[in-house]
Amino acid sequence: MTAVSLTPAGPFSLAASVRFLAGFTPASYSGTADEVLRLAFPADDGHSTVAAAVRQEETADGEAGGVRAEFTVYPGVPDGDLDGSPADPVSAGAAGPGPLSAGEPSWPDAAVRAQLARILSLDVDGSGFPELAAADPVVAGLMAEFPGLRPVCFHSPYEAAVWAVIGHRIRMTQAAAIKARLAERYGRRVQVAGRTLHAFPTPPALRAINRIPGLTEVKIERLHALAEAADAGELDAARLRAMPADDALTALRTLPGIGPFSAELILIRGAGHPDVFPRHERRLHAAIATAYGLDETASGDIGRLAGIADGWRPYRSWIALLLRARAERIGRHVS
Repeated sequence: MTAVSLTPAGPFSLAASVRFLAGFTPASYSGTADEVLRLAFPADDGHSTVAAAVRQEETADGEAGGVRAEFTVYPGVPDGDLDGSPADPVSAGAAGPGPLSAGEPSWPDAAVRAQLARILSLDVDGSGFPELAAADPVVAGLMAEFPGLRPVCFHSPYEAAVWAVIGHRIRMTQAAAIKARLAERYGRRVQVAGRTLHAFPTPPALRAINRIPGLTEVKIERLHALAEAADAGELDAARLRAMPADDALTALRTLPGIGPFSAELILIRGAGHPDVFPRHERRLHAAIATAYGLDETASGDIGRLAGIADGWRPYRSWIALLLRARAERIGRHVS
């Protein structure tokens, strides 16, 4: 097990991240009272799996402090019949491939640390984030309502793309159940801080699955294509973040099953881009119109909404996340 420190630049609350994940259907996350964030996911190398426990320290005056992550990297994929039988080395009586030892080539610890930072949006300097509140009362209200909340991203652009394909034209809860079943049957089973988690299958494992209950053959073919794209580096987070946003979105839309909405999801919530205005997310547009006291027709005026969002630079993705969180909270109270 390796321990690393992640030092937030600007406000950050891990407790707020845990609460957000518990209400985020694609994550299927079940929080605990100890406020430890437990994660299991395919590493950015496309073959290893990471199991991590993340905690936030408190300062002497009780304020949120630095973040500490303890993780283990598991090489390869679990054994098993990927066409029908679950890969479950624990119940089979074997431990399966263990953590990387000193004698094996390893996915560098620094790369895993970078991936964890990206997942929690700790790879972005947020020291200027509070300054947006001074110029915009709506933003000030959002920050007061959700103190320390930053976007909690999908583990990778690969997982975000997979979610987009699985969830196309079906209910979100149904898509989440399918994604969870894939993890339980074909992903690596790990122990993280006293709990059992199942990571989503790595790209090679996903490419070998030929039957997925609840998904059409077309969707399965698209998932295979996404796994191949991930192996080819087309879903590399650093590559996508380094490109001009419009170019990255154009490249993502060339992938099978990825349209404008999904491309934005992958770039913003998969690669963790902090400063993109989603132009194809109608629920967000409605939330902006409501927050800024605009009439209903304004939610369809993308140019006007984009102009409002220009005031959120360089954190447009972050403010959009807070607006979604508010809209979802209001929706839960209304229902």
